[in-house]
Amino acid sequence: MEILRAENVSYSYKSKYQTVNAVKGVSCSFEEGKMYAIVGESGSGKSSFLSLLAGLELPDEGQIYYKGDSLKDKDLLHYRKKEISVIYQALNLFPLLTVIQNVKYPLELNKMKSREAAVIARENLDAVGITEEKFNRRPEMLSGGEQQRVAIARALAKGGSVIFSDEPTGNLDSKNSQNITELLKNLSHNQGVTVIVVTHDLKLAQEADVIYSMKDGELYDNEIV
Repeated sequence: MEILRAENVSYSYKSKYQTVNAVKGVSCSFEEGKMYAIVGESGSGKSSFLSLLAGLELPDEGQIYYKGDSLKDKDLLHYRKKEISVIYQALNLFPLLTVIQNVKYPLELNKMKSREAAVIARENLDAVGITEEKFNRRPEMLSGGEQQRVAIARALAKGGSVIFSDEPTGNLDSKNSQNITELLKNLSHNQGVTVIVVTHDLKLAQEADVIYSMKDGELYDNEIV
């Protein structure tokens, strides 16, 4: 079932010296329970398109629909807090909070009681393979792959229908890259989450159910250009 759709979406922004036409007339759709990869060189428009899908920016032209409703008509703060999760390349884990506190944080921000948030956090940390002995460690005490898993657990704990991930394997070695790829793939296929990744990693992209490639702001379906 379709959960997210872009129709003739265009978007531009002004840099210091020029106006950049980052996304040009892009149309595509995303279904529940599938993993998607958006690939392309730096400057191709893929990160800008991800920001549009995640409701961080609104298109200049065209529409993005979530469950049939245009994002232009939705409460974008609610959409970002409740419906979707974004895992940034920098991960954005809080360095002074423990692992479990990091995962609990967005739940408590949404007024969930600490005890209930802890239960959900533990379940999701376990689901991504973080053992209990590491729950009370700070992120700096974990490996890069483990930190990535904590970020994924935090995204899962929110309970959103779509997870966006920007370069999820960008800073990992080949073994951890494969582990994170399998984890994201399992989330989509076994838990029904729509996973959308922006990546330069062609091995990751080839594990996706659908590849969207971007070049000069335009999108190409199921091919790498």
